[in-house]
Amino acid sequence: MNRNTTTATSSLTDYDTHHKFKSEILNGLNEEPKHLLSKYFYDKKGDELFQQIMNMPEYYLTDCELEIFTRKKNEIAKAIRAFDEPFDLVELGAGDATKSSYLLEYLVAQNADFTYMPIDISANIISVLDENLTLKIPELQMTGLNGEYFEMLDKANEISSRRKVILFLGGNIGNMEIEEAYEFCNALKSKLNPNDILLIGFDLKKNPHTILAAYNDKAGITSSFNLNLLTRINEELEADFNIDHFSHYQTYDPLSGACRSYLISLEDQKVHIDDQEISFKADEAVYMEISHKYSEKEIDIMARKTGFKPLKQISDTKGWFVDAIWKV
Repeated sequence: MNRNTTTATSSLTDYDTHHKFKSEILNGLNEEPKHLLSKYFYDKKGDELFQQIMNMPEYYLTDCELEIFTRKKNEIAKAIRAFDEPFDLVELGAGDATKSSYLLEYLVAQNADFTYMPIDISANIISVLDENLTLKIPELQMTGLNGEYFEMLDKANEISSRRKVILFLGGNIGNMEIEEAYEFCNALKSKLNPNDILLIGFDLKKNPHTILAAYNDKAGITSSFNLNLLTRINEELEADFNIDHFSHYQTYDPLSGACRSYLISLEDQKVHIDDQEISFKADEAVYMEISHKYSEKEIDIMARKTGFKPLKQISDTKGWFVDAIWKV
């Protein structure tokens, strides 16, 4: 069977996307404290840097979840009821599908009746994913969706009324504050139907030194990843950030599970974006991202409080990471 590939894109025009980017950057830098949205890390250079981060020896998350998807494909397939009836496998923030491709290959080999629908805000990622999976799994039925998660999930429901299995991997739920994570899961549940499945990755609380090293690597790749957003703002909004005048700073609180990253202004300085001038004080922090860590108990509580039934938690051998499977 030939692989059927289509791509659905967001209804936003390039002008709309640029205007939203500019508006959200300016809003964040004019608030107190200053902050930037981590979703904008991922331009072409950001994508490349994040691939490097995932290959770092300190960044355990990739290997832990990869172990789950390579060694426990059959367990995952059974838990998501992959052979009960036709379904759509919708991956939120697909990236390069390194982990999910093992499940895709397994499902295709087992003749599961499904369509893979990767969603990513990066058009570059969708294009690369399309090209790579065409070669790797030619029989795969795929519809790429380029845009924001919920908008593209609506698009997926318009395209197909089949049962949905949602993948949200990489511990990406941790990139939200606790309240935001609950709101996200509630909103996601509202887009789904009874018996739809969510497979969601959670990084677990563990030795704080292990966690901190993963986000503050010796090679400085994470620092470059954070600073690249300033470069993107310079290029796309004609700003004049001096990248050398900012440094990366990382923290982790083992009690709350919050791992936070910041950019620190190294001196008093002014930056111009369009006709706006933004002042930074020496040592002022710009909040960039959270990577929240959870306990197994906290994961089940989140499921129940947001309208899901927790079915299973599949862990790596170290017990550092789990892919939790919830049912609507």
